[in-house]
Amino acid sequence: MPRNPGRTTLAAVAASAGVSVATVSKVLNGRPDVAPTTRSLVQSLLLEQGYTPPTSHRDQPQATATVEMWVDDLCAYSTEVIKGTVEAGAELGVAVVVTYPKDLADKDVSWARDLAAAGRRALITLMSVPTPHQLAALSLARLPVVVIDPLQLPEAPVTSVGSTNFAGGLAATQHLLSLGHRRIAYLGGPATSTTNQARMHGYRAAMEAAGVPVLDDYIRLAGFCYPDGMEGGAALLDLDPAPTAIFAAGDESAMGAIQAARARGLRIPEDLSVVGFDDTEIATMTSPQLTTVRQPLRQMGVIAVRTALRLAAGETIESHHIELATELVIRGTAVAA
Repeated sequence: MPRNPGRTTLAAVAASAGVSVATVSKVLNGRPDVAPTTRSLVQSLLLEQGYTPPTSHRDQPQATATVEMWVDDLCAYSTEVIKGTVEAGAELGVAVVVTYPKDLADKDVSWARDLAAAGRRALITLMSVPTPHQLAALSLARLPVVVIDPLQLPEAPVTSVGSTNFAGGLAATQHLLSLGHRRIAYLGGPATSTTNQARMHGYRAAMEAAGVPVLDDYIRLAGFCYPDGMEGGAALLDLDPAPTAIFAAGDESAMGAIQAARARGLRIPEDLSVVGFDDTEIATMTSPQLTTVRQPLRQMGVIAVRTALRLAAGETIESHHIELATELVIRGTAVAA
């Protein structure tokens, strides 16, 4: 059905679906006594026809506009991004509410409307992309979404903010090659992660350009966290021959690899060079300090808030994906082979 030229009413949606107005109202309120096929049809028509409640949250005075931020896990990486969003909110007079994503049932769309009624102007998610059902519910509530550093490509057009992961992976590997290393391993994140794929492709591109073969055993994909680095680093160091250098796709996994090396009596950087990715606070808390690729994590948070507010104001943004430049930061964990 084409969109109605004026405000879509419950009666219009009900007529399109061939159901009563009461049934449409039940769907909007998340009532359980609606058949799944009917519920799906009504939700699709509500989204397609652009229905909004007669009294929108935009018409209600709010003391302070707020932006919701979903964070799956608190770690050094996410803490830096959160700092950026909070700083941007303070600068713009907007409160940032950081929460863990709720277990949202597909049959219920009222949670998104509740966010809007509570004064939320937009939703920012860190790494995780909302499901198609969640995106539909947010669209019905007229809440725009911005994803920071999405792990997977979204199934629908979603605005995102990230960094030049390929360029960062390229720079990290080129640095190790310039130091004379040839047995360079890649300790990456989840295989399905687009950020991991980009960093790994940067690693491969640098190796291939230098004419250095990439051994299958020298690529280890697990996760970005410290335990992943310990386990993956141990597996790499048990190879024969073992790598002389490891490029880890995260600072925490780099620290885990360093611990695995020290558990084997290896010295850093004399026996093993390590380069990380992110440049979080922990990069300077180790001895020697970690050579790493700096992501502008706080700036990513700032850009996400500004972009979300522009979308909430109905502005047209220049690009649905914003990439900020990465930078190699040379410290003490990588030396000449």
